[in-house]
Amino acid sequence: MENAFTIAAYVVAGVLFILSLGGLSGQESAKRAVWYGIAGMALAVIATMFGPGSGLWLASLVLIAGGAAVGYQLATKVQMTQMPELVAIMHSLVGLAAVFVGFNADFTISGVQAAEPLTGSFAELVAKKTPIEITILQIELVLGVWIGAVTFTGSVVAYGKLSGNSSLLPFKIDTAAKKLPGGHLLNAAAAALSLIFAIWYFQGGGFFALLLLTLLALFIGYHLIMGIGGADMPVVVSMLNSYSGWAAAAIGFSLGNDLLIVVGALVGSSGAILSYIMCKAMNRSFVSVILGGFGGPAGEQMKVEGEQIAIDADGVATALNEADSVIIIPGYGMAVAQAQTAVAELVRKLRAQGKNVRFAIHPVAGRLPGHMNVLLAEAKVPYDIVMEMDEINDDFPDTDVAIVIGSNDIVNPAAQDDPNSPIAGMPVLECWKAKQVFVSKRGQGTGYSGIENPLFFKENTRMFYGDAKASLDTLLPKID
Repeated sequence: MENAFTIAAYVVAGVLFILSLGGLSGQESAKRAVWYGIAGMALAVIATMFGPGSGLWLASLVLIAGGAAVGYQLATKVQMTQMPELVAIMHSLVGLAAVFVGFNADFTISGVQAAEPLTGSFAELVAKKTPIEITILQIELVLGVWIGAVTFTGSVVAYGKLSGNSSLLPFKIDTAAKKLPGGHLLNAAAAALSLIFAIWYFQGGGFFALLLLTLLALFIGYHLIMGIGGADMPVVVSMLNSYSGWAAAAIGFSLGNDLLIVVGALVGSSGAILSYIMCKAMNRSFVSVILGGFGGPAGEQMKVEGEQIAIDADGVATALNEADSVIIIPGYGMAVAQAQTAVAELVRKLRAQGKNVRFAIHPVAGRLPGHMNVLLAEAKVPYDIVMEMDEINDDFPDTDVAIVIGSNDIVNPAAQDDPNSPIAGMPVLECWKAKQVFVSKRGQGTGYSGIENPLFFKENTRMFYGDAKASLDTLLPKID
């Protein structure tokens, strides 16, 4: 069989990708899972280089080397806090690649139909297809281009919203939700026009119809994500991940590449499932988020009364030395301050005193699911004391001290008490039920979603102001 090696390699690579995806669900198996993914991708590249349509070796090797060099630089320089925007910008490249592959496929189909002398495995594949099969191929092509274009501009906007002033874009994108006049009607009109241009393309509209469809898809991606606020960006990044997978799968059908279909389906389905899980954890409507923030709570939010009371390192140390049980809630502020090592040292000291110390992890703590778990694993925190929200939320009433490090929205009582709050109904860590709560925070500002937090004004809460790492470095020598 002519392509037996390629088919066998694709099967093995597909199995490795599945093992990689499955292993990433647990902290202990994640490192091994990453190596499965690396091996699968290496095998896929080698199989492609030697498979049908192989050639242009020099250009291929130069591109692979260039991509590897860029990937290495990013992997060594990008901080954990920048991972979400890195993921977003990577999705944009997948989307753009889908658009270019779709354009190339259209040129090939047009050339074969015009009886032009074309070479290459894809041209040979097209030449053997019946008119009905050509139409099916064009449908796959249109889907790949449309989803890819939406993914490209949507991912660029998501990157800009997540990165803020550090963005590589020549302009700054505000995290606030913004729409052009007409709002959702514009998106609906663009989607309807896209369908019209797709039908025109199938009826002989040629590349011009495909180009118009692409421009509309680029607009939809831009306007859709611009209409979503910064607080929902983690869900958006996950959803764009799903879009990029479906774009890859559609192009895989066009190219007749089985591995691209399998991998695209894996990425698409896993991204959609993760987005649903995140929406559930944030009490967001899945449809509302992906449609650009459609709907939302109405009415005036409850006023927060009282004042924030500060405490110094001596006061926090005294409470910790006297406590028997401690729960630590990490958030994005810990990641920004790179305080995970100091947190791990605090845990080591407290556990050496025989105290029951655990971590409470909210599903959307940080900027992506698992963000805090990765940081704590990096700091060598034992896996068995890192608990998910559902496992530990009922333990706060029996806890002496709860320490909040750089978290805001995931510990906000307004989610339960204020039906008009933007996070109303969102499951949160009920740390205010602990006997004492200490919040490590830079200042009195609101969180990423811009919502005031009543926790900071409660009688049993004290604010431990300052950079998280600097504050913990001051605290550590005072722990007996």
